[in-house]
Amino acid sequence: MRVDALYINGDVHTFDTALPNASTMAVLGGRLIAVGDADLAAQFSADRVIDLGGRTVVPGFNDAHNHMVFFGMNLADVDCSSPPMRSVRDICDAIRERAAHTPPGGWVTGSGYDQNKLAEGRHPHARELDEAAPNHKVWLKHTSGHMCAVNTAVLDMIRDTPVPSGGELGRDADGALDGLVMEQAQSMVRDLVYPLTVDRIVDAIDQASTHYLSEGVTSATEAGVGAGLVSHSPIEIAAWMTARQRGVLGVRVNMLVAVEALHHISHAEGDDTMFALDGGIHSGLGDEWLRIGGTKIFSDGSLIGRTAAMFDPFEGGGHECNCGFFQTDPEVLHRLIVDAHRSGWQVCTHAIGDRAVATVLEAYEDAQRRYPRADTRHRIEHCGVLQERLLDSVKNLGVIPVPQGRFISEIGDGMKNALGLHRTPDAYRQKSFLDRGIPLPGSSDRPVVNGAPLLGIHDMVNQKTASGEDFVPGEAIGVYQAFHAYTRGSAYAAFEERVKGALAPGMLADFVVLGADPFAIDRDGIGEIPVEATIVGGEIGFDAVGIAG
Repeated sequence: MRVDALYINGDVHTFDTALPNASTMAVLGGRLIAVGDADLAAQFSADRVIDLGGRTVVPGFNDAHNHMVFFGMNLADVDCSSPPMRSVRDICDAIRERAAHTPPGGWVTGSGYDQNKLAEGRHPHARELDEAAPNHKVWLKHTSGHMCAVNTAVLDMIRDTPVPSGGELGRDADGALDGLVMEQAQSMVRDLVYPLTVDRIVDAIDQASTHYLSEGVTSATEAGVGAGLVSHSPIEIAAWMTARQRGVLGVRVNMLVAVEALHHISHAEGDDTMFALDGGIHSGLGDEWLRIGGTKIFSDGSLIGRTAAMFDPFEGGGHECNCGFFQTDPEVLHRLIVDAHRSGWQVCTHAIGDRAVATVLEAYEDAQRRYPRADTRHRIEHCGVLQERLLDSVKNLGVIPVPQGRFISEIGDGMKNALGLHRTPDAYRQKSFLDRGIPLPGSSDRPVVNGAPLLGIHDMVNQKTASGEDFVPGEAIGVYQAFHAYTRGSAYAAFEERVKGALAPGMLADFVVLGADPFAIDRDGIGEIPVEATIVGGEIGFDAVGIAG
């Protein structure tokens, strides 16, 4: 039999229980039609024979929660992350440098800053940004995505705009606006420059795809398109389709449609109520390259920004009540979840604070009680702080938590400071889920943190913060379990376990060639393993070592 490609002489970890290890894979039409030992190659002739040279191969990484467009766009911003930034002064110096090369009146944008990592331990003030760029509009995006800092020129443009529900503007000790814009209030700033053009979104997807392939990512879930704070245009789905048509969508994408884009649709008497996109479109439409997954709903904010909805106050200062807040009023949130569930959606709700997580679980339970559905796989995006008493509810409801392993290293110290030692054990659980048979996907929330899957896996098994402190050692999982999360776990979270997550006949031919065997080295070195090649649909999308010959 003739096939498109034969990959031979590999050390293949298939993640298929029927055949855990192999050396040879045959590809036809973008799928694996045979996987086995070296003798398998004799059964086929092939257009291409790729010798893997004994290298380690694993299924393609699948990021279950990320923001590709934001990442692609942020590549053009001033890098305000720490390092290299150590202080507010460092950020202002970088803004001053960019402003010197930007026409007067234009925008100077930066991204990735985290006040927890700056010497001053605070956000840049509008006055400081004014001094750095007196003739420009300045917009600095916080690494969490849940707040931003702007200068007076931008404040003047939004000063008379009503602050939307679920948002706040920061004020200094004198009661004056200080430039901090939190949660839903960010829409006031975004509306000054959005929506983006289709071409701009496609360019961001192109750049992100290239980067993702270099890190072994073959699939990703885009956590919010079409409306709301995480979108870029009301016709954003068209931009994703255009990216595919132009051949620049290098990874497979599962889109979560923002709930703000859904509406109640008239229907014939006797038909079920439909809360969806026009035409009744909901979860599942699309193909193996681009499909509509669930609907994304925001409930609260972030831990490091201290805007997550908590039962008890954050440590130290912060908000007036010091317990964070809901972005969506709990009653409205409940109604949206029930309506989306009833209309066939996989509901994917952002919830980080323990109060928000509990509120979402109550809504999921009520939705299922009122309108029973089999195998809903509703998700809690992040599921940041989960009290132990609610673990059984997650299990019994079939809910999939979607935590981010890389948060442990990059923002773990900030999360510990916000929660205090007594609540940190409830944060970003992993082992607790697996011990109860709850599916665990792997994800990054890129660009909040570095989205390289091997770095996320490193943190999932090591549980160390950037300062070298333990995060929650009891939640550490094994290397195989972490790889399983980033492959089979993420596929299950998107209803794609029949075609993704393992290297077996009938599965998509998506896999990664690594420069070392992660199951044979010290776990401290996992994050340093190089990705040598990435294959999507049997085609080489990234090749750092010339395996293509």
